[in-house]
Amino acid sequence: MASDLTEFDAVIFDFSGTLFRLEEDESWMSDLTDHEGEPFDLHQQAELMRRMTAPVGQTVEMDAAEHHAWTNRDLDPRFHRQAYLDVLRKSGVAHEDQAVGLYERVIDPGCWSAYPDTAEVLASLKDRGIKVAVLSNIAFDIRPAFADLGVEHLVDAFVLSFEVGAIKPDPKIFEHALAALGSEPERTLMIGDSEEADGAARKVGCAFALVEPVPLAERPDGLRNALSAFGL
Repeated sequence: MASDLTEFDAVIFDFSGTLFRLEEDESWMSDLTDHEGEPFDLHQQAELMRRMTAPVGQTVEMDAAEHHAWTNRDLDPRFHRQAYLDVLRKSGVAHEDQAVGLYERVIDPGCWSAYPDTAEVLASLKDRGIKVAVLSNIAFDIRPAFADLGVEHLVDAFVLSFEVGAIKPDPKIFEHALAALGSEPERTLMIGDSEEADGAARKVGCAFALVEPVPLAERPDGLRNALSAFGL
């Protein structure tokens, strides 16, 4: 629990599973087939999306070269593409064009949807003079997703791993965000969906609030609740 005396000058948000979520359209997987020519059922489709959006961990078996690409996927777009196409192939997607088509949706900011309270929370923080950063382990530019929602101007800094050369839970990426905001860690709250990755903000002195990366409809006020728990 946060101290009642704690005051915050800044909030850092994770992107995937926190502010936005990749929720597939049925058409994305309607033509996916496995090596037997069978279409993927709903359970298999859900598992594919889990493997493509899991914030930490290794989702399939990998050799040394594949593991290197996976480990460094959020530092280099080339490794990102290689790693996720490998995951799709090893998850049973039989055809290269199908794997590429699904991957390109994953890296398309227009395919990501905001949680119901994202815009409201960002606007509220801006109105109160609290600085905001979005910090993400990611290998593509997510700013267009915020522009499409009309909230890009509410974010003071985007700290993206492939741009700054560090990935969570490395303290360096949190230090980048703090420097960009000009905020002291003890007056900064990190909100994210991964205890391992986002919770590492505590190592540099930030407070941390965990949200669940559930479907959009199941979390209408998760961000508001996280802020409220820390007096925001």
